[in-house]
Amino acid sequence: MLRIHPLPDLLISQIAAGEVVERPASVLKELIENSLDAGATRIDVQLEEGGVKLMRVADDGGGIEADDLPLALSRHATSKIATLDDLEQVATYGFRGEGLASIAAVARVTLISRTRAAPHAWKITQSDTSLTPAALECGTVVEVRDLYFNTPARRKFLKSESTEAAHCEEVLTRMALARPDVAFSLTHNRAVKKRLAAADLDRRVRDLLGEDFPAHARRVEVEAGPLKLTGLAALPAYSRASRDEQYFYVNGRFVRDKLLAHAAREAYADVLHNARHPAYVLFLTLNPAAVDVNVHPAKIEVRFRDSRGVHQFVFHALTRALAQPVAQAITMPPATHSTFTRQFQQTLAVEEPRAATAAYLEFAKQAYREPDEPPPAAQPLGYAISQLHGLYVLAQNETGLILVDQHAAHERILYERLKQQAETGTPPTQALLVPAVIEVSEKDVATAEEQTEALAALGFEVSAGSPRQLVLRAVPALLSGGDVAALLRALLAELAEHPASRVVEARRNELLATLACHGAVRGKRNLTLPEMNALLREMEATERADQCNHGRPTWRQMSLAEIDALFMRGK
Repeated sequence: MLRIHPLPDLLISQIAAGEVVERPASVLKELIENSLDAGATRIDVQLEEGGVKLMRVADDGGGIEADDLPLALSRHATSKIATLDDLEQVATYGFRGEGLASIAAVARVTLISRTRAAPHAWKITQSDTSLTPAALECGTVVEVRDLYFNTPARRKFLKSESTEAAHCEEVLTRMALARPDVAFSLTHNRAVKKRLAAADLDRRVRDLLGEDFPAHARRVEVEAGPLKLTGLAALPAYSRASRDEQYFYVNGRFVRDKLLAHAAREAYADVLHNARHPAYVLFLTLNPAAVDVNVHPAKIEVRFRDSRGVHQFVFHALTRALAQPVAQAITMPPATHSTFTRQFQQTLAVEEPRAATAAYLEFAKQAYREPDEPPPAAQPLGYAISQLHGLYVLAQNETGLILVDQHAAHERILYERLKQQAETGTPPTQALLVPAVIEVSEKDVATAEEQTEALAALGFEVSAGSPRQLVLRAVPALLSGGDVAALLRALLAELAEHPASRVVEARRNELLATLACHGAVRGKRNLTLPEMNALLREMEATERADQCNHGRPTWRQMSLAEIDALFMRGK
């Protein structure tokens, strides 16, 4: 082995560059962060050959003093921190003093900058740090040419030109979402890829992620002590096949943090199919001293001092946003008359509410009998006008037409009620007038005998009648009008696969979702108008009523403008 010896400065820089400069997108991230830290209000990015041949980033920030330009390309030289206290509460994107130096170690770098007070700009390169005059308005231009020209082995690991350009575009998207108040532009091989004017978050999200994202998202704005979570969380109906639209920021810095990702995933677990991924643009703000951003040279990982507290805050904040009832989620014109709905509120149970339906119908007749009686007050989901093929409820509201999947909507309503009852103890049960004798397998009988307590905790009173029969004497009251045999078989299948303790605790919600699905009104069942209206009112008052237990949407709105367009009215 060789004797111990100090490494040359160039080799040290190239080793450090391996951590910071993974690909052209890594270079772009460092340069945009520097521009933002300099107070830029406009950043223009020019790429050639995926950023390998040329990457040029120009900003209108405060610029660099002439005497500081040589230091800008030196390792461990920065204007952003000076002491350990500064490091423990970093408020800037950059702080390590390695970005430009690492880039200069593996590429040809030219730096041009001018402060507002300087008579002209100055230029230096990584090969010649002597200053030369240059022409530039206030700001900084960094040109990076021939990336990895002196480390050809690293260059071989780069992907195709289009792939590297796509990674650069994603970096710009992340930074542009973090700073909608800054204008950005991106060109690749002289073709304009993005041109973003300074705007608010909603406009920036529409520009980068499309109109559908904000149209299917809930606004998040929750604050608890030193923690604050803001942004947009897409509803499950907008779920994705991949994690391509998950943007989480901590104090304005884009991060990929397992703790935050897990908190978000858990918040969506009750409303999202397992094979789908949620979409969101979220900003977590907290005291910089409570988060360590000096975990990795790429600065994309963080560590929280109170990780459990942060996890619970994010989880509950997102859960609350996604659980917002339809009545709060839809903005409706103010109602001038509320007599009708205030005096009568009907609920839809699994059993057919014959007496209640008749009472509702009689009340409706009386309400409209007098010519001076005001019309019903505006409701977010409107009022039912018909049913389509026994599957969908058609309703009219102030905006246009509402289309409701009756089974999916009722499934969510039942599920939320079952969860509320389970959280307060054993749910109310309904004794069957005549005990149901259900044919099952011998395995199901054995499972029922072993899991008597688990069944009772969920509202089922069952015992063995014979080696292949079970006698069901009571069921959860909410499900008493459903197919009790199917309910029991579904429950026994879950209990046979998982231990009772896991079903009742960790997997309780999954089980309740199964029961709600079996207990909800089925397709092809004809509903009366009062029953349909009862369903609409229950949806408006139920949390997470926008989607069923499997993440499918429960209703859709068609505005009058959309309907007019179908028939080319006004053309």
